[in-house]
Amino acid sequence: MHILRSLGPAVPRVSGVEALRAGLGALIGLGLTGLFLLSPGIDLALGLYLVAPFGASAVLLFAVPNSPLAQPWSAIVGNTVGALVGVAVCLLVGDETLRIALAVGLAITATILCRALHPPAGAVAMTAAMSPEAVADLGFWFAVAPIGIGTTALVLLATGYARLTGRHYPFRQFDDPSKHRTEDRNPTERLGLSEEALTGILERFSQSFNLGVEDLARLIGAAELQAAAQSTGPLTAQDIMSRDLVTARPETPLGDIADIFRKHRFTSLPIVGHDAMFLGVIFQMHLITQAREDALRLKRGYLPALRRLLDRDREKPMTASDIMSVAVPRVTTNTPIGALLPMMADGETDAVPVIAYGKIVGIVTRTDLIAALARRAARS
Repeated sequence: MHILRSLGPAVPRVSGVEALRAGLGALIGLGLTGLFLLSPGIDLALGLYLVAPFGASAVLLFAVPNSPLAQPWSAIVGNTVGALVGVAVCLLVGDETLRIALAVGLAITATILCRALHPPAGAVAMTAAMSPEAVADLGFWFAVAPIGIGTTALVLLATGYARLTGRHYPFRQFDDPSKHRTEDRNPTERLGLSEEALTGILERFSQSFNLGVEDLARLIGAAELQAAAQSTGPLTAQDIMSRDLVTARPETPLGDIADIFRKHRFTSLPIVGHDAMFLGVIFQMHLITQAREDALRLKRGYLPALRRLLDRDREKPMTASDIMSVAVPRVTTNTPIGALLPMMADGETDAVPVIAYGKIVGIVTRTDLIAALARRAARS
């Protein structure tokens, strides 16, 4: 039974949407690359055509863009080095079987030494070794066209497609700036471990080709956060939430909203409809962002734009419904506070509404959560 189970799928279940996203990306990437490489305006004698290994590259670039094997350096340099090795072996070795095996083996060694391991590079080398006629015509130009140019085109298309579909490619590096554009790492990734230490862990477990340093940092951070969540005990959102709520209606002018923020020193304000039905939240930052956008649009200073935004005497004053956020995290009264930690740890969420039957019954702010954790720590 154990042997049979080991023969089953090793990849966890993936949603149909993600599968469709990856497949559609490969379709678009190879389709556009094919149109470019096979354009009637390009002389095919230069060797601009699609090769089978591009299909394997598309799998990595569009289906697993976080993989170290799919990053631009690995893809472009790996395929190019594989092509150079394949051409060289094809020109020097006459026996076909030996030529193919030698080309693939040397391509693997060369790409590893170049820190550019990319599985399709082996197929690129094999393609060259199996095509002595094409190699005789193109020589080492084969590594430039179609391999180098085609792989570069796929990488550029994968980069654009990832941004359009909410993914990150190329994947951010360990020392990239945080989302706040500072040198500090994101809060959930501050592990106290250096890049060298994380690299050492990957090398110790022979995972350098399967997982990047940034991926490992994110996973360790998520695991620590999950462990902290489980150690918080049975406390729920109902136990720590603020109950005496100050709310506003969707038709409340922004001038009045600003007064509420100023009076109570809130950073967030729930917007409710009839019978306290929850509609959305206005964060203080929404006012600042809206004023900044108005200033850019009208080519005026920030302060005049803010005054205009909050002007109660305008013919049609802006109201809460114009800037409130509807798609915000929300919880129920029975949600354990451990589930609130990931929502607030990254700094993007200041407060989470607590909802019961569509009505807001409380709100958990970051201050509420920190106070609860501090009390828990003091008792332990």
